[in-house]
Amino acid sequence: MRSSGDGTTASAYRLHGSSVDPTHESVGYRGPTACAAAGITYRQLDYWARTGLVEPSVRPAYGSGTQRLYGFRDVVVLKIVKRFLDTGVALQNIRAAVQHLRDRGFKDLDRMTLMCDGATVHECTSPDEVVSLLQCGQGVFGIAVGVVWRDVEAALSQLHGERVDTGETLVGNNPGDELARRRRDRAV
Repeated sequence: MRSSGDGTTASAYRLHGSSVDPTHESVGYRGPTACAAAGITYRQLDYWARTGLVEPSVRPAYGSGTQRLYGFRDVVVLKIVKRFLDTGVALQNIRAAVQHLRDRGFKDLDRMTLMCDGATVHECTSPDEVVSLLQCGQGVFGIAVGVVWRDVEAALSQLHGERVDTGETLVGNNPGDELARRRRDRAV
């Protein structure tokens, strides 16, 4: 782990002796990697992409033989969708929440809490907003997006990514993965 300069830490990929931040826009993730990090099945990923719930922002599939490439924020949204589904939030409400995140530009996701009252998903950006929502009896389930962000970042740092510009495989930092260790050693 390394410091990102803002007090947080970020895991990094090793690529020819240099570090690449797994949250950076220059890194993309293929479907199986996105599934592993988000805790979903490939069938869910495929369905959500085909129905427009969560589409890959880096590279969509253009037909048979092409691979979707998801950005870090896409994977965070996949995990948020999974958490909402696990708690029984209706897909219609999840779609509204995802659309809200898209409209908002995914800015400051790590500082946001999404609260759901069963019918509506609310965005809270401060502890006071969360308390206010709870006092009104509206919030029943909340997702601290910053926690999801860090979970996905940690998961992706252990998995393989891909450089968007060159397609080069970035080897995750999983000390228990012998094959990854060999690739990393060969790359240096």
